[in-house]
Amino acid sequence: MSTNTDTNTINVLLDDLEYRGLVHQTTHREELAKKLQEDSVTLYAGFDPTADSLHIGHLLPILVLRRFQQAGHKPIALVGGGTGLIGDPSGRTTERSLNTDDTVAGWTERLKGQLARFLDFDASANPAKLVSNYDWIKPLDIITFLRDIGKNFTVNYMLAKDSVDSRLANGISFTEFSYMILQAFDFYKLHSDHGCALQIGGSDQWGNITAGLDLIGKMGGGDAYGMTLPLVTKSDGKKFGKSESGAVWLDRSKTSVYQFYQFWINTDDNDVVKFLKYFTPLSREQIAELAVELSERPEKRSAQRELAREVTRLVHGEDGLASAELITQALFSGDIAQLSEAELIEALQDMPSTIAEDADASSLMDLLVAAKAAPSRRQARQDIESGAVLVNGRKVTDTEAMIAKEERLHGKFIVLRRGKKNYFLVKFA
Repeated sequence: MSTNTDTNTINVLLDDLEYRGLVHQTTHREELAKKLQEDSVTLYAGFDPTADSLHIGHLLPILVLRRFQQAGHKPIALVGGGTGLIGDPSGRTTERSLNTDDTVAGWTERLKGQLARFLDFDASANPAKLVSNYDWIKPLDIITFLRDIGKNFTVNYMLAKDSVDSRLANGISFTEFSYMILQAFDFYKLHSDHGCALQIGGSDQWGNITAGLDLIGKMGGGDAYGMTLPLVTKSDGKKFGKSESGAVWLDRSKTSVYQFYQFWINTDDNDVVKFLKYFTPLSREQIAELAVELSERPEKRSAQRELAREVTRLVHGEDGLASAELITQALFSGDIAQLSEAELIEALQDMPSTIAEDADASSLMDLLVAAKAAPSRRQARQDIESGAVLVNGRKVTDTEAMIAKEERLHGKFIVLRRGKKNYFLVKFA
């Protein structure tokens, strides 16, 4: 990527994106910087509906669209209702499973709703737009596709693209081979119908983006640019966006707000400053202060807490953040009796649970064994005597203790804690 000091100085947006490490590649960097300075630029990013929710891997392009809008530009969020039926080969070693029209249509609507959380579609000067490429791909007949669009691409050109070349060893179907042309057609349509001059996407989208630029040039021309964002990586080599329980989704019914918050809290020291730059609106000065705090007092984890607060607030709002922090504090202190039923279930949903028969009172030792908090009654007795067992946040040292029905949280739960972090949930039938 080429640079130009004078243009970089006058373009605050591009300078900020580069400070944050959000620019991986650009086409015509100086021309783009000048255009961003002089005009309100329309740009887009695409999101294929491959599931019923976006996940945190999608956050980077979403937040870059948001940054452009806040700087006065006009973002278009494209949901791939059409390309989602085809499958993008980029970043994959095997063919995607094809989903039905109804499934993709349902997922498309859900993704539209999620994108509305981050972009302002009612802004007076530069409102965001939401489109689905199903609207122009579905009516496209095969002759038009081959003659008017496909004619502009040689097979040699397509084979040279990384998204295709990387798949040749294992094979690629004509269906996924054609994906590049369809995405290029998206850029052309948005350029011609909405004046869209810039496409952004992950670094694995570079070949598809430049294919769109080539198609625009061959079918009429005009100002058009591409920019890719970095692949988000973790210093330990593990894939970003995955927790122990799987993908971290933006839908709270798939990933609870507490789990979402904890994902960011658990960020490695080596990654947290980078992620503060990527995912938060914090200023350079605020990030620099947190970096100093991290260096001098890493045990306080101030940078991780601020990262978790900012991203959770952004995705789940103030109420979601308050709930996540309440659950976190309750589990840390052991005072889980203050949690609502929904918060209690959310806090303990990944922890071991067992169902016990209803009774007026239950032996604590029996509950510990039934919940697998202790492997035997002997161990349960030792744990109780040593003060290692808490019942609903209350320490119990009586080995003959009976837990009364009235002590159940919300009339149905007993929460056992063994040691500092081992929680077990007992549900009464």
